[in-house]
Formats: sequence, structure tokens, C-alpha cells
Amino acid sequence: MGWIGETVDSIKSLRIRQVLTQAVSLGMIVTSALIIWKALMCVTGSESPVVVVLSGSMEPGFKRGDILFLHMSKDPIRAGEIVVFNVDGREIPIVHRVIKVHEREDTGEVDVLTKGDNNYGDDRLLYAHGQLWLQRHHIMGRAVGFLPYVGWVTIIMTEKPIIKYILIGALGLLVITSKD
Repeated sequence: MGWIGETVDSIKSLRIRQVLTQAVSLGMIVTSALIIWKALMCVTGSESPVVVVLSGSMEPGFKRGDILFLHMSKDPIRAGEIVVFNVDGREIPIVHRVIKVHEREDTGEVDVLTKGDNNYGDDRLLYAHGQLWLQRHHIMGRAVGFLPYVGWVTIIMTEKPIIKYILIGALGLLVITSKD
């Protein structure tokens, strides 16, 4: 029983070490991703440096599933620029083009009006009740680049959560079997 008991204890010890190693590795990956995200936020000046286009309102320029890279500088916003903005009362940011810029004479602040390239009218119906213009604090950033179709992964996992769980399960199984 002594040799068998020691062997069983040795195997349990290895399993615990493998689980701890996997947990530490996962923690390092998550921490690295957060550090990279925070660094991108600092470099780009945007609270969300990467966004996925979720609708067809900007076609043909940007299609659903495209990933946009954002940058927010102190430069004044101009008509024709594509911006990503938040509207009070809505959780999901919107990607549209600036069609009008209005500078307030009394404060010098700039207000903007936006419109989706594929939409008939401006975005005033999308803004908060009674809001006619977007102020600078609504704007998350300007589009400075894009990757076509890469955002479909995010869209599919959001719209069909079962795919996300299957993918996580498959990755977990892969990690477990690769350690043996």
C-alpha cells in the first residue's frame, strides 16, 4: 500500500500542479489583454480604441462586421469625418459621418450633426429626446482605419451565444488534452 499510496499522491500532485499552471497562464493572458487595451486607450485618446460596425447604415464604405480603429485628438471635428459616438440612454455606440459642424459663438464649443451614409435623414431621431446636436463629450473617436469582416466573430458570438460556449468548451478541451 505504501508504494501505491505514494504513486496516487504523486499523480494527484501533478494534476493539481497542472490545474494551477493553467489557471496562472489564463490569468496572465487576461491581464496582458487588459494591459494592451489600457495602453491602446492611452495612445489613441479614445475610451474604446477598437469597435465593430453592427449595422449597414454606413454601407458601402463600412459593412456590418468591419472593425474600426479609433483615435481622438484635440483637433476640431470636421464635416466628412467618420466618428463613433454615444447617445445618452443607449448602450451601443454608433458609427456615422459628420454632415454639419456648428461652432457656438459664445463659448467656441463645436456641435456636430451626423448621418449614416446609407440612411435617408440625419441622426436627430437617434439622439436623446430634445437633443439636436452632439457635443464633444458624446464622441468616442474618429475612424482612422479598418479591417473588413473581422468583427463577424464578435457579432456571431453575441447573436448566437451557443457558438461562444461551444468555442470556449473546445478551447478548454484542447488545453486539457495538450497538457497530457
